[in-house]
Amino acid sequence: MSVPLTYPGVYIEEIPSGVRSITGVATSITAFIGSALRGEENEPILVQSFAEYTRTFGDLSRSHPMGFAVNQFFLNGGRDALIVRVSNGGVAATVTAGTLSLKAASSGDWGEKLKVTISHPDPAINPDAAANELFNLTITDTGTGAVETFNNISSLPDNPRYATTILEQQSKLVRIDGSLTASPRPTEASDVAFNADGDDGGTITDAEVSDASLKDPRKGIWALEKADIFNLLCIPPFALDTGDISSQTRTEAAAYCLQRRAIFIADPLRDWDEPSDITDPATGLDSATWGLSRNANTALYFPRVVQPNPLQEGRLATFAPCGVIAGIIARTDATRGIWKAPAGLDATLKGVVALSEKLTDGDNGKLNPLAVNCLRAFPVNGRIVWGSRTLVGADQLSSEWKYLPVRRTALYIEESLYRGTQWVVFEPNDAPLWAQIRLNVGAFMQNLFRQGAFQGASPKDAYFVKCDGETTTQTDIDNGIVNILVGFAPLKPAEFVVIKLQQIAAQAEA
Repeated sequence: MSVPLTYPGVYIEEIPSGVRSITGVATSITAFIGSALRGEENEPILVQSFAEYTRTFGDLSRSHPMGFAVNQFFLNGGRDALIVRVSNGGVAATVTAGTLSLKAASSGDWGEKLKVTISHPDPAINPDAAANELFNLTITDTGTGAVETFNNISSLPDNPRYATTILEQQSKLVRIDGSLTASPRPTEASDVAFNADGDDGGTITDAEVSDASLKDPRKGIWALEKADIFNLLCIPPFALDTGDISSQTRTEAAAYCLQRRAIFIADPLRDWDEPSDITDPATGLDSATWGLSRNANTALYFPRVVQPNPLQEGRLATFAPCGVIAGIIARTDATRGIWKAPAGLDATLKGVVALSEKLTDGDNGKLNPLAVNCLRAFPVNGRIVWGSRTLVGADQLSSEWKYLPVRRTALYIEESLYRGTQWVVFEPNDAPLWAQIRLNVGAFMQNLFRQGAFQGASPKDAYFVKCDGETTTQTDIDNGIVNILVGFAPLKPAEFVVIKLQQIAAQAEA
């Protein structure tokens, strides 16, 4: 809008450039779903190191395999992990100190190691403490040494330092159990231990992770609805030494990843001891036990990995590979880009001393056409990822989403453009808007081209952005629709390298 011209002179008017920068989204935020020793349940909580994980969810435990997968993720280069803790019948420890009832902030035996001290502010320092029902609360976690102190909190709901609200928002250790009596304030108490009534619960099942009843309350897999974005999903086995996640959980996880533009990293079945188990119709990828239909947002890796178990004096144990693979994908994204296949000599399995099955070239040749990504052990190079296909990457399917980096690049572009074009909604749907869209989306795609994300020596060979009267007809305009057509030439991995040799016969001089 032009400025009003009210007096003779020179007027300055700033004109918007029409450029709205589209920022690429994150590519390797990994969601983990499983049980843990402690921590809030059914809430996606971001951690950026294994030390941060242990502070929030507890240390490694044989009863909670998720911790091992998270540790492997960070060891192999992962940076951002979203942790969703679920439990099967877990109970929070409780205590009554004086007249105050508290409970641990989350279920588990850990709460039995808490102690609480209640004191009243010195009336000489705070003469209004009694009238405002103020008290001091100190919580000590004798298991970790953590101490929380809340001074001058009130039992009055109208007080800005209402104890119930303060603890809910600031405490990682306790919550008010039930209702807080407004008056009188809690009586003083010193070092009162919580009751031995906390419980981790039993081994988690599908009922806590993937049952359809969890969708509306947004629990289990669907707790990730509360997260803004995640790119990879890992669901480690529910028990460390026995069993696998079921076909129900695999199916729901894969379907949810399709919805959220993420990749589900599927673990092999524990009973797959050799390649023939995978190809066998009774036990393999076509069996009822596996039960997962092929889709473009799932990748399967075989075999399982062998690592020292710190809970068994460093003796070797076998683990599902999802955490290791997620870490390698994150590492590859950071160093080479999402368009680089997370496989090859650079994709070393850190912390892995062996594989549960030593695959040969022949074994690899049987599994690769079935879209099973093999983990291999090579002399000098060690243990590496030697495959990068999605589950629709079987040769027989001939899918355009055969390769994992191609699929992930498409998902990255989709999510980035989805978020970066929200400004278009309710704008006048005509040529000026289309030109702005072409400019902004084109700038985003050009930046990817410069980074080497596409095939082609020039931009016109690598991508196109079309938004005009051809893509958006008058009927579309009448219905409030603007159509943006974006195409790109993906980089596909050099999966097979063929070297042709020819002998040259020495020619006698004439």
